[in-house]
Amino acid sequence: MVVNVYIPSSFRRLTGGAGRVESEAADVRALLRSLEDRFPGMGVELFDSGGNLHRFVNVYVNDRAIEELNGLETRLGMEDEVAVIPAMAGGQVGARFTPRQAVRYSRHIILPEIGGVGQRKLLNAKVAMIGAGGLGSPAALYLAAAGIGTLGIVDFDSVDLSNLHRQILHGHANIGRPKVDSARDQLADVNPDTRVVAHDEALTSQNALGILGQYDIVVNGSDNFATRYLVNDAAYLLKKPLVDGSIFRFEGQATVFMPGQGCYRCLFPAPPPPGSVPSCAEAGVLGALPGMIGVIQATETIKLILDLGEPLVNRLLLYDALAMEFREVKIRRDPECPLCGDHPSIDELIDYEAFCGAPMAATGG
Repeated sequence: MVVNVYIPSSFRRLTGGAGRVESEAADVRALLRSLEDRFPGMGVELFDSGGNLHRFVNVYVNDRAIEELNGLETRLGMEDEVAVIPAMAGGQVGARFTPRQAVRYSRHIILPEIGGVGQRKLLNAKVAMIGAGGLGSPAALYLAAAGIGTLGIVDFDSVDLSNLHRQILHGHANIGRPKVDSARDQLADVNPDTRVVAHDEALTSQNALGILGQYDIVVNGSDNFATRYLVNDAAYLLKKPLVDGSIFRFEGQATVFMPGQGCYRCLFPAPPPPGSVPSCAEAGVLGALPGMIGVIQATETIKLILDLGEPLVNRLLLYDALAMEFREVKIRRDPECPLCGDHPSIDELIDYEAFCGAPMAATGG
């Protein structure tokens, strides 16, 4: 029976670089022996001196560990897929995936660009999510599903019926509960590997550095200018990457600010006059819109952790839902920026309510 076999990156030196091979075998034991015969050196990677499968090697048939099936005697059928997953040294010393983790993250692990080392990076990552609302909901769900090790949720609002058409972290049973509690329960159900840290408090100039300083990356899903400038300044002063997103009616924006390569103040040096830009509560928002922007934020966050592709640095992505159109404009670091410019005048957090002429609101719209 011909089956498809996934070869992990650590074994590809034996297969001439091939990440997948086909082999004909009736069961798992015969399959592994055929790999041993075809690829010199494979046998010592798979079996100990007694002919038993190494305890640090896991084998899966169609995403199920062979321990859950019939071990090495597991029968193979046409179009079955077998994955050989050894323990990886990346990330925590001595850490290895549990059988359940290897299945959960199998679609990541079989991607050569991620693999076991990349998945371990995700499991070791710490991300701060500002707001558990429209943007924070899809972003947090996908970050937890991806296996982010620690996810801090900053929000001091409670779940309201009017939230539910877009804030998909929450449901009717959670109306009246703090959003951070609702988010923690939902994310634990999505992935218990992710440790959710609830910050049920307003982000202020007094606590922002202490809260955000605990994390590697900051994802901004706030819905008011005072918090947006506060998060920007705090992330810059802490030298943390900032994955920024915003929504209004039928349009959304997303970008990434890396330390030393520009900031939100370079893009918008000053906030609009108070009352000139209505909030989502005043102007409305298409319920599905934050899903699109929040997923982009989650994607950019994962790319930063894995150092994959080209992040949205010095690029502002514009999304028009009505036209179903994406546009991109270049943005640059402003040498005159008071925060990140050549001669900065801001070296500490300021009074953002006074700066914006508006109070801090609940952080996630």
